[in-house]
Amino acid sequence: MKKRVVVGLSGGVDSSVAAYQLLKEGYEVIGLFMKNWHDESVTISDECPWLDDSNDAMLVAEKLGIPFQTVDLSKEYKEKIVDYMFNEYEMGRTPNPDILCNREIKFDVFLKIGLELGADFVATGHYCRKNVIEKNQKKYFQLLSGKDLNKDQSYFLCQLSQNQLSKTLFPIGELVKSEVREIAQKEGLITANKKDSQGLCFIGKVRLPDFLQQKLKPKIGEIVEIPKTFIGYQNQNTDSSTLQLQLESKSKKYSYTQQDGKVVGSHQGAHYFTKGQRKGLGVGGTTEPLFVIDTDVNENIIYVGLGKNHPGLYRYGLLVQLDEIHWIRPDLKINNGESLAVMSRIRYRQKLEKATLYLTGLGLYVIFENLQSAITEGQFVAWYIKDELIGSGVIS
Repeated sequence: MKKRVVVGLSGGVDSSVAAYQLLKEGYEVIGLFMKNWHDESVTISDECPWLDDSNDAMLVAEKLGIPFQTVDLSKEYKEKIVDYMFNEYEMGRTPNPDILCNREIKFDVFLKIGLELGADFVATGHYCRKNVIEKNQKKYFQLLSGKDLNKDQSYFLCQLSQNQLSKTLFPIGELVKSEVREIAQKEGLITANKKDSQGLCFIGKVRLPDFLQQKLKPKIGEIVEIPKTFIGYQNQNTDSSTLQLQLESKSKKYSYTQQDGKVVGSHQGAHYFTKGQRKGLGVGGTTEPLFVIDTDVNENIIYVGLGKNHPGLYRYGLLVQLDEIHWIRPDLKINNGESLAVMSRIRYRQKLEKATLYLTGLGLYVIFENLQSAITEGQFVAWYIKDELIGSGVIS
C-alpha cells in the first residue's frame, strides 16, 4: 500500500515542487488549497491574490495528475489569527501571524483535514528538514534548518509539537531555492517563475498599517525623542550581586515618560508602530534617521531615538513567561535553576547568535552574548542546538 500524503498547495513554486517530490518518492498525493481570508472589508487592493493562487494550485495539480480540492478555513483564520493580531496590536505588542498560522492552521486545522482524508502525513513547501532519533527507547522528531540557509524557515515552525512533527513531511528541505525553480521549470509547472509571496500570510498585498487602520481607530498622539544620554541607559550594569539581579538588569525593558525627552512630532496611533521601525514617522530635519525605541499604547506616545546605534534599541536579554515556553524537544527542557548554552534568534532571517537560557521561578531568561537590536514584545524567540530548533517562546 502506498502511503498517502495531503500536500498544502499554496499556488507558489515551493509547494508545487514539494508535491512533485512526493510523487517521485512514491507517495499517493492529494493537493489541498487553503482559502484563509476573503473578508473584502479589510483588504486594500482590488487584486485579491487568493483567486490567482488557487487557480495556479489547481493547474499544478492537474499537471501532476493528482486530485485537488479547496477548503475554506476563513472562519478558523479569523478566530485564531486575525482577532489575535488585533488584540496584540491594541495591547502594544507586535504579533507574528506566520508562526501562529503554522501552529493553529497549517499544522492543526489543515492536519486534521488531511487525516480525515485518510492521509498518513501532511506536507508543506517549507525550507526545513525533519529527522527521527531514538533515545531511551523513545522516538523523538527533530526540526532541522533547511539546507538553503538563505531561505531556512525553521523559525516559522518554532511552535510545533512532537505530535505535529510526527505527521509532517518537508519534501524540499534538502533543496536550495534555485534547484526548486529548476525542477519546476523542467516539469513545466506554471509556478516556476512566480515571485515569492510577500506580506502577511493571509491578507495578500496589504500594507500592515492600512490593514490595522480598518479595525483600530486612529488617535493622534505625540512622538517624543529620547536623548542617548537618558539616565536609564546607565543602569544595565552586568555585575549585580546575584544571578537573578543580573538576569533582570540585562533583560529589563527601559521605561520612559514624556519628561525624559522632547516632542518632535505627532502620529496617528501608537498601536500602528513597532519597535525598531524607521519608516512612517513623518519627522524630517534630523541628522540621522529616527527609530522607534518604544511605544506606550496607554498614553498613546511613541518614543524615538536618533540613529541606528541609539542605546534605546539595544539590550542583552529577554524574558519568556513560564506559560509561554515551548519545547519542541521535551527531553531537552531544563529545570528551575538550570541553564543551557544555545544558538538563538529573535526574528526570521536573523543569523543565529550565541545565548544562554536560564530557567527561574519568574520565567525563562534568554541572555545573548552580544547586544540585540529591537527586542520586541509579542514576537517569538527560538533556540537551537547546532542546526536543530529545540524550543521557543513569546518575548514578554
